[in-house]
Amino acid sequence: MPVASPDLCSLSLSPAVPAFRSTQHRGESPQPPTLVDVAGKHLYFIGVGGSGMSGLAQMLAKRGAIVAGSDKETSAVTAALEAMDIAVSLDQQFGTLPAACDVVIASAAIKHDHPQILTAQSRGVPLMSYAQALGQTMRGSTGLAVAGTHGKSTTTAMLGCALVDARLDPSVIVGATCPQLSDGSLAPRTAPVGFRCGSSRVPAGLLSGAPGLLVAEACEYNRSFHHVYPTLACINNIEADHLDVYGTLDQVVASFREFAGLLPSAEEGGKLLIGHDGAHRREVTSGLKCEVHSIGFHPGADWCVAYDARTREVLVTHEGLVAGSWINTLAGAHNASNAANAFVLGLWAGADPTLLAASLSKFAGADRRMQFMGQRMLPASQGGGKVRVFDDYGHHPTEIEVTLRAFRESEAPHHRDGRLIVVFQPHQHSRTRHLLEEFAASFENADLVLVPHIYFVRDSEEERQRVAAGDLVDRLRAKGINAMHLYPFEAITQHLLAAARDGDVVVVMGAGDVWRIGKDYLAA
Repeated sequence: MPVASPDLCSLSLSPAVPAFRSTQHRGESPQPPTLVDVAGKHLYFIGVGGSGMSGLAQMLAKRGAIVAGSDKETSAVTAALEAMDIAVSLDQQFGTLPAACDVVIASAAIKHDHPQILTAQSRGVPLMSYAQALGQTMRGSTGLAVAGTHGKSTTTAMLGCALVDARLDPSVIVGATCPQLSDGSLAPRTAPVGFRCGSSRVPAGLLSGAPGLLVAEACEYNRSFHHVYPTLACINNIEADHLDVYGTLDQVVASFREFAGLLPSAEEGGKLLIGHDGAHRREVTSGLKCEVHSIGFHPGADWCVAYDARTREVLVTHEGLVAGSWINTLAGAHNASNAANAFVLGLWAGADPTLLAASLSKFAGADRRMQFMGQRMLPASQGGGKVRVFDDYGHHPTEIEVTLRAFRESEAPHHRDGRLIVVFQPHQHSRTRHLLEEFAASFENADLVLVPHIYFVRDSEEERQRVAAGDLVDRLRAKGINAMHLYPFEAITQHLLAAARDGDVVVVMGAGDVWRIGKDYLAA
C-alpha cells in the first residue's frame, strides 16, 4: 500500500489559493482574444484533426462554443469530432471559412500562406495559433503545465488521470490519446481521448473553490510554451532539440528560462518543479520569483526518487519523509521519473497522496508510448513460437536510448534466445542532421535496426537534400550495430515476415506514420 505522511502533504502545499495574474504579465500588445468565456462564440480550427487541436476543439465545444474546423484528410479523430456535432470540412480553399466566425485557430503545422489563413485576414477575423488558444483557455483556470524535451505526454496523462482519481475533476489537454483519461486509472478503460473537460472550480482538496484545474503539455517547439498561463509547472529535462528553430542548446535553455519566468510569484502560489540533473536547473531558475523545487534520482534533490527496475517500485521522499510509493505498470526509470513528477504536481494541486499513488500504480500508458500492439504467431515452417510487437513515439536520441533499455529490461528477449528488432523512422531531416551522432549512439540495446526514409515535415527541400536515412545506417554500422535501410514500408513488413523468429520483440518507433508497419506485420 502506498505510504504518505499527512504532515508532509500540508507542508508541501502553499496555504494560499494560487492567484490569477494580469494578462499583461509578458508586456504583450495587443493581447489575443480571450477564450475564458466562449459560450455562443463561433470558433474555427484549421488542422482540427491533430491531437492537441482536436482536444482543445472538443473542450471549448463542451464549454459552449460553436466549433467547426477543417483538415486535409479524414481520420478516426475527425470522425469522433463529427460525432460530437463538430463539423469538419476537407475543403481548405480560399473563401471557405463559415460566414459566422469569431476566431480562427490554426495548428502549428499550418503555414502563413494557407488559403484559409488568407481568408481570415481578408475578412478581419482574429487569428490565433494553437499555443495562443491553449494559453488563453488557461486564463481563469488553475493551470498546470508540463514541459521538457521528453516525457511531456506521458507525464500529462499520468497527472490528469491521477487528479481524476483524486476527485479533483481536472480539465486536461494532452498530445496523445489515453484510454484512462476520461475516468481515471482506477476505473474501467474507455475509448482513447486526448482531452478531458472538468469542473470550472476545484471541487475538493486544499485548493477547493479555486478556479478549475487545467493540465496541459507545454511544448517548446517554436517557443509555443511562451503563450501559456500556468500557476504550477514542471520541467522534466532539457536537451538539444528543434535546432531548426533554436540553432543552439543555449537558445533552447534560454527559451525554457523564459517559460519558467511566466509563473507567478511564490506569494501568488507559483511553483516550479525541475529536474535536479539534466534540466540546466541553475541557468533556468536563477532569479525566478516563483517557488522552485528540484526532483530526481540524485540524493540532493528536494524530491528524491528511487526506482527498482526489477519490481518497478517507485519511492518519492521529501525532507527525509516518505511522500509516496507505488509499483509502476510502465517499465523504465524514465517512466518512474515521469510518475514522480506527476505525483508532486498532484500534491501541489491539493490531491490526497494515497489516491495519487494508487492511480499512478494503475496507469497503463498513453497511446504510442511503449504500447503493446499484439503478438504474431509464427508458422511451423518458421519454427513456430511468437513475436511480440510494440509501438513507440520516441524520435529523439535520449528517448530512444531509455526506451530501448526499458524494453531490454522488461521484455528480456535475450532470455529466450530472441532479439530486440527496432524499426526506426527518423522524424525531420533537420533533427536527423543536427543529432546524427547522438542517434547512432542511442541504439546500443538493439540487435537489428531497420530504417525507412526520413519522415519529411516542416523542413525545406534544401534541408531534405542534406541528409538521408542511409547516413544514419552508415553511422550505426560503424558502431557495430546491425542496420539496414529499407523502403517502402511494405519492404520492411516483408523483411519482418521472413526474418523474425520466436522470442523476438519488434518495436516500431518514430513520430511519423511508422506505426503502420507494426499494424501491417500483425495483420499479414
